[in-house]
Amino acid sequence: MAASPQNPTAPRRKVSRHRGEGQWAVGHLTPLNGNEQFKKDDDGLNVRTRIETIYSKRGFDSIDPNDLRGRMRWWGLYTQRKPGIDGGKTAILEPEELDDRYFMMRVRIDGGRLTTRQLRVIGEVSQEFARGTADITDRQNIQYHWIRIEDVPEIWNRLEAVGLSTVTACGDTPRVMVGSPVAGIAEDEIVDATPALEEMQRRVLGNKAYSNLPRKFKTAISGSPLLDVVHEINDVAFVGVRHPEHGPGFDLWVGGGLSTNPKLGVRLGAWVPLEEVPDVYEGVLSIFRDYGYRRLRNRARLKFLVADWGAERFRQVLEDEYLKRKLVDGPAPEEPVQQWRDHVGVHRQKDGRHYVGFAPRVGRVDGATLTKIAELAEAHGSGRVRTTVEQKMIILDVEEGQVDSLVAGLESLDLTARPSTFRRGTMACTGIEFCKLAIVETKARGATLIDELERRLPDFDEPISINLNGCPNACARIQVADIGLKGQLVVDDRGEQVEGYQVHLGGALGLEPGFGRKVRGLKVTARELPDYIERVLTRYQEQREDGERFATWAARASEEELS
Repeated sequence: MAASPQNPTAPRRKVSRHRGEGQWAVGHLTPLNGNEQFKKDDDGLNVRTRIETIYSKRGFDSIDPNDLRGRMRWWGLYTQRKPGIDGGKTAILEPEELDDRYFMMRVRIDGGRLTTRQLRVIGEVSQEFARGTADITDRQNIQYHWIRIEDVPEIWNRLEAVGLSTVTACGDTPRVMVGSPVAGIAEDEIVDATPALEEMQRRVLGNKAYSNLPRKFKTAISGSPLLDVVHEINDVAFVGVRHPEHGPGFDLWVGGGLSTNPKLGVRLGAWVPLEEVPDVYEGVLSIFRDYGYRRLRNRARLKFLVADWGAERFRQVLEDEYLKRKLVDGPAPEEPVQQWRDHVGVHRQKDGRHYVGFAPRVGRVDGATLTKIAELAEAHGSGRVRTTVEQKMIILDVEEGQVDSLVAGLESLDLTARPSTFRRGTMACTGIEFCKLAIVETKARGATLIDELERRLPDFDEPISINLNGCPNACARIQVADIGLKGQLVVDDRGEQVEGYQVHLGGALGLEPGFGRKVRGLKVTARELPDYIERVLTRYQEQREDGERFATWAARASEEELS
């Protein structure tokens, strides 16, 4: 190694250089990683033709690797985890060693809006092609597993015949647009966002102008005062507010996201009228496409650009370069009056009818159950069903005299409209059963945990969220739960490595949003989990001040009290 001229005997330090952050708008167009290269080589939307004409006919082994682990995501397809691979091998095996020959397929349900006809088809596809699987996600989608590549074209045909799609349900694209599941029907709604949501879909879905983004792009829009779409953790969010001069509209937020580097979205201080939402949405989306960081995948989400620029510069670029006009200053949304934002229970609609929200266990249902839900909705409502961002479902338009019959019918399917706190507040991601990134099991453990806590704490009725995640990526929103559980391998009291969780305590959205507290060294094994949660909730009940929420208590409690 050559010496430096200042010190002839010292080795010269190797300087690492790169061509910026891969921002297209400043001329950095050369792909700086393999993901950017395969996106440049061929648009992800084009893979559909190969799936239909080649892969579905020649089988799994015919799939090009860049399509298999890259572009097929643009049509909602991921390979699922090969059975029998334990969590300790997740980070050390090559992708092809983790890949099963089956796929997860994600059906996007923008705004959570479904007809019973659509729900029937989802259920039928589940039973015929997905071994009965059909999980409700915390972004209002439905996810299948065990999908064979040979069956994908037929599944698309059936879904698209009733107006459903898997387009850009995954990949570096505009993902599903979450919306208030009671848009247009709730008595207390500030503004119905449905027209804006539909126009955003029309402009963006399948549009190659937006099919090569630096990373995934998450959208939320709601006119509900309950703040029911977790707007704080989306890349862009439109939140219903009333302007003192201009009336109902939306407050604009950008740059939220969780995963391993969580950030809450920031307000741009701009009020957007309903008719201008699609233009503003396209502007924010275009900023991400043009200025987003493409060099490192772990810094490619919009939240990193927003953190570097700040709200003022982001708004200025949006106005000056993309909208070509100034936005109106506006108020922040009011704090919601209740902690539950899932619409579970029986609620009056503005037309005098009712909607009924009910709780599956950690979002896990199956095709046969979905078909029966469709039958109940047709018998008791108008044929409209919704999914929520809390892994729940809602049947709309129920007459007063039909409510009790519907609730009883749901109970017969183990889908209660009057759930316990634990049934209502527990969510779980896919976990090691199917996910290649997971380290521990989540779905079955979450369901078992609900039963155990209901038995141990039958009178506990305070709102509480318990979110289980199989890895650090926070698909189940662990950092913003009252009790967030991040899956990892831990050492038990016998010195053996077993499945367990790092604990986050006191996270929240809506009411004083913030990330949960991590207590030094606080990890629990899967076996110890019910004991731990029972212990910490009992202490909360004993020590809480009048009206004090769990998150507030967890912030002031000692580490010993939280252990």
